[in-house]
Amino acid sequence: MRIAVVILNWNGEVLLERYLKSVVDYSDNAKIYVVDNASTDGSVAYVKKNFPQVSVIVNPENGGFTTGYNQGLKHIDADIYCLLNSDIEVTPNWLEPIAELFNTNKEVAIVQPKILDMLKKDHFEYAGAAGGFIDRLGYPFCRGRIFQALEKDTGQYDDTVEIFWATGACMFIKKEVFWELNGFDETYFAHQEEVDLCWRAKNRGYKVFYTGKSKVYHLGGSTLSNMNPKKTFLNFRNSLFSITKNLPRRRALILIFTRLILDAVAAFRFIMQFKFRHFLAILQAHLSFYIRFWKMYRKREKVKFTKNYYRTKSIVWSHFVNDIKDFNNLVKD
Repeated sequence: MRIAVVILNWNGEVLLERYLKSVVDYSDNAKIYVVDNASTDGSVAYVKKNFPQVSVIVNPENGGFTTGYNQGLKHIDADIYCLLNSDIEVTPNWLEPIAELFNTNKEVAIVQPKILDMLKKDHFEYAGAAGGFIDRLGYPFCRGRIFQALEKDTGQYDDTVEIFWATGACMFIKKEVFWELNGFDETYFAHQEEVDLCWRAKNRGYKVFYTGKSKVYHLGGSTLSNMNPKKTFLNFRNSLFSITKNLPRRRALILIFTRLILDAVAAFRFIMQFKFRHFLAILQAHLSFYIRFWKMYRKREKVKFTKNYYRTKSIVWSHFVNDIKDFNNLVKD
């Protein structure tokens, strides 16, 4: 099984200097690529000079995470794509458990390893942690991370289990499945595009898995930090995109109306915290969503969504009202 490790880069020379060596050192059985999103720093020259064994693909423009990967992957031939952030440090033998999982379970289309925090290595990291789920209202969350509450890694997620979505920070996906789904939806630009991709894969009967037998460390926040209003805008808007596209019509419309109310509550909370730019980001997210509603609606998968993928009724209620910070303490529906 041929694995291509594909790192999307935009002006990330400093990150490549820190973390590319670990990928080269510990990925003997894979071909490594850097897909550059029209960087203006010395990224491309640095890779070519210091890592001649790494292939470089230069995109004509910075189209964000979605367009960047869609453009770059067209030039890569492999059985499995590994989409890897430039701010990730991999570990010895990180690829073997992933390859084994694909080889032993033919229904598996997407896999994610354990994602730990680069700066606090005994804790899970925000982006992906130990695999993603969603609640009945369409809010995504992770094993090992509920909102800003990050669990300590004590081996509680050293298992191999089916999940709902895998993080784009380190996602393995079969090439044939990626292109069957027409890649990432480029309307998203960045953030939650992987949730949508995994949702569409599940709607077609494919399985998404997590394995704790493989682990990597993620710096996080190198593109947009959690405090950036643009990230708030993209997360709120793109979540509505995914609901519109991937749920049966009646359920999607009811949920969009419900989210309108809940997002208004979130916006009010930002006002109370004097985070006025985040308040405006939510308003802009809804405006952008409504402008694009019919475009997204026409992309909707015409299949029945399986309710068993829900983990809990409301992750917001569980966390902020019931003060639940650990995934294993959630009440499963």
